[in-house]
Amino acid sequence: YQRRVRDSENYLNFPLSCLDPVSSVMKLSLLFLLCFLTTVFSYQIGVGIADVTGSPTQISFMGYAHPGQIGRGIHTRQFARAFIIVDEENEGKRVVIVNGDICMCMIYVKQSVVVKLKEKYGNLYTEENVAISGTHTHSGPGGYSWYVLYDFTTFGFDQPTADAIVNGIVEAISKAHDNLAQGSSSSILYNMGPVVDANINRSPTSYEANPEEEKAQYPDGNTDKQMTVFRLQRDDGHELGMFNFYPVHGTSMNNTNKLISSDNKGYAAYLFERYKNGNTSVAGSGPFVSGFIQANEGDVSPNTDGAKCPDGTPCDPCTSTCGGKNEGCIASGPGEDMIESTHLIGQAQSDTAISLYEKAVEKISGPVDFAHVYVNFSSIAVDPEFSEGVQNATTCLAAVGYSFAAGTTDGPGAFNFYQGENETTPFWEWASSILAKPTEEQIKCQAPKPILIDTGTIAWNFTGLRWTPEILPVQVLRVGQLFIAAVPAEFTTMSGRRLKKVISDAAIAAGVKNPLVEIAGLANGYSQYVTTYEEYQKQRYEAASTLFGPWTLSAYLQEFSRLTDSLFYGTPIPAGPTPRNDTDLLFTLIPAPSADSVPSGVNFGDLYEDVNKTSWKAGEVVNVTFWAGNPRHDSRRGDTFLTVEKDEGTKGWRVVFRDADPQTKFIWSKINDSGESVVSVEWTIDDDTESGKYRIRHFGTWMDRLNHLHSYTGVSSTFSVL
Repeated sequence: YQRRVRDSENYLNFPLSCLDPVSSVMKLSLLFLLCFLTTVFSYQIGVGIADVTGSPTQISFMGYAHPGQIGRGIHTRQFARAFIIVDEENEGKRVVIVNGDICMCMIYVKQSVVVKLKEKYGNLYTEENVAISGTHTHSGPGGYSWYVLYDFTTFGFDQPTADAIVNGIVEAISKAHDNLAQGSSSSILYNMGPVVDANINRSPTSYEANPEEEKAQYPDGNTDKQMTVFRLQRDDGHELGMFNFYPVHGTSMNNTNKLISSDNKGYAAYLFERYKNGNTSVAGSGPFVSGFIQANEGDVSPNTDGAKCPDGTPCDPCTSTCGGKNEGCIASGPGEDMIESTHLIGQAQSDTAISLYEKAVEKISGPVDFAHVYVNFSSIAVDPEFSEGVQNATTCLAAVGYSFAAGTTDGPGAFNFYQGENETTPFWEWASSILAKPTEEQIKCQAPKPILIDTGTIAWNFTGLRWTPEILPVQVLRVGQLFIAAVPAEFTTMSGRRLKKVISDAAIAAGVKNPLVEIAGLANGYSQYVTTYEEYQKQRYEAASTLFGPWTLSAYLQEFSRLTDSLFYGTPIPAGPTPRNDTDLLFTLIPAPSADSVPSGVNFGDLYEDVNKTSWKAGEVVNVTFWAGNPRHDSRRGDTFLTVEKDEGTKGWRVVFRDADPQTKFIWSKINDSGESVVSVEWTIDDDTESGKYRIRHFGTWMDRLNHLHSYTGVSSTFSVL
């Protein structure tokens, strides 16, 4: 009874002790009301996980826009984790939250996923109630966007990678749907607390431009340190999964890495799932699923050792340069190398999540709902309520500034651009005009940004394929007092705080007690960054990458305010213009994989170089190399290119690790232009590895000159771990 009273007070937003029933009839009526209210807000919950790893070789990675960062194999696989929450009593109203180990969810991905879901489930899952967020790893293959700027460094669209992402997300949602706890009510508990030493602000001089009185409201300082954890379980105590929100870039692995990696958030999820599923569980197979969802990480870096020049001195704080050049100003993480840094930042998130999860007692209670709209961000008139009182504030046709080319301290750019650059130069003004020349009106609208690429108008000069989007999805999901703002961009720390305040204030005004507002970043589409108006004036990388000008954030605040009004009061709101489907205009300059070959007398899967000794110990790295086909022929989604196996005697060989496990590396090397190549498998032996006999196997596909595909396997000699 006391629990029902507490839940009802949370929903009604006033204490029931304030009521003074004068008759037994009123008391019975009140008790009936309490039972009704708490029955309404029980949930069914389903979780699912699936592989979304795309082309592992010969495709440039998405994130750093570094054309030399071309994939050569796998360190850890990428997964999509899906969570479905159904309101049992409200006609089965439901929301879907997908956390993907991808750089971002492009509009192409969201719309393709929805098409496949509708084919399978009708109108049960739509663009309105499905949110897909990327963790922002910078170590996964690109080439899955409709827009030129995001496919430029991959040399176009890569259909196999796009298919792997879309099909993997659909598979994860389907598993969650199949796993809905039918007939068994579920609950959501939450907890929050700080993650220690896992992020820093990479543009602190921009953050400092925000109003002093506003900054004083946030004791965490210039990054959000709090993690909010949501524990999903059946009412009988059976644990289903967990998701949390915490902002930190997926850039622990730097732009020299050429192996697919889910970076720090993927590693955190791996650790949490091993904690719940057991150390012998297969990565990516569940049943417990944990999602580490990206938040307002726009100016937030995992490289906590900070940015330094090659001589160890600090970089210039305003321009992030060393001796006037930006290329040498590079930030590093807390580890000895990028892999250790990835593990340390991931471990910090996982440890915090586990602690908060195990102590979660506060309950989510209330209806499930959602609201979604498409908005053309290139021409929004912003009301003074959201533009700091400025009249006639508008967004602009999209453009990126000079500091966009400077990159960040996580991954510097080239051509000696620098952050904070706010003036044009004759050469680059001429060079950019070859693509499109901005109008005086656009220059004025985007000021003080010096326009480097006028992405909003280039399409009119070429085939019609756009360089960046203008129509973007804006979405809010509600589960009880939890509100998730799915944003198609990277919001900076203060931008995210302002957005959360707008939604929180609206929820409180609508009668919701103690609302929880979280941001799911890089969701449903991608349009680069969103800074505050004050940060925009500094024109560091994040500001130069804020496509729609200085009032972009204000436009988002206005549109989310309209959306929450629709959610709370049923205010009609048009669905908005649907983004144009540019699939037929997509281009690719990516060469198709060629036929494979091996020397005479050699078979695919034969040993090129066997393990070089018969016994090994903890801390050593076992390496074996096989004659191989190009792994790009088949990414083996949902499978593996390798296994590390332990001899269990009469029970046979037991698989200990696969290519999704961070203890292994799978590396492809091209030997010559006649099609000969090899793959190396590396296994770093942990301290807790059991002693015994082991072997390493490789699984692959080779292609003949008629483009026919053939499977093969290889196996190393047996060796001992002492």
